[in-house]
Amino acid sequence: MSSGRRRGAERPTREQLEAARGAAVPDVAGPGPAVLFCGINPGLYSGWAGLHFARPGNRFWPALHRSGFTPRLLRPDEQHLLPGLGLGITNVVARVTARADELTPDELREGGRALAERVARYRPGVLAVLGVTAYRAAFAEPRARIGFQEGAEVGGAPVWVLPNPSGLNAHWTPEAIAAELRAVRERFGGGPAEESPRSS
Repeated sequence: MSSGRRRGAERPTREQLEAARGAAVPDVAGPGPAVLFCGINPGLYSGWAGLHFARPGNRFWPALHRSGFTPRLLRPDEQHLLPGLGLGITNVVARVTARADELTPDELREGGRALAERVARYRPGVLAVLGVTAYRAAFAEPRARIGFQEGAEVGGAPVWVLPNPSGLNAHWTPEAIAAELRAVRERFGGGPAEESPRSS
């Protein structure tokens, strides 16, 4: 894939987006990150680009910067810089779809089991799940709300549920999403001032 496409110099056609269905976007994570962010699953644009939260209009990267996790606004094609900041990205379900509601309950539950295995391997300080609906379905927690999940663990890591940064989740403003991310950083670290995100 060309770096020009990754930088958004090229826009995918409808056919290219449809061809991304069922693909997967690899995790971005090193061992022991302070925060492992977890999306629901990649959308078509991310599947086409091979990058997390790649669709223009997604608020993840701006919110990450506003919250202090990154020293400047990163582009999706700079996701490889995250491990150096004590951060990582994975998904509950790897399969690319046009919308998260295309995922079946069984798929989300199986994704939750697979996620727990990955979290145990990565050993993050906290698992930050971006989407309360997916978290409820994947982990049979129907009463879960946005925020730190007291007493909950996935793969041995505590859990913080964050708003879905998709532009479709319009009732959460970029400022409100950034405020939630800032609360995670204040408690668990990560970001440019974090020399050692967490001890092994």
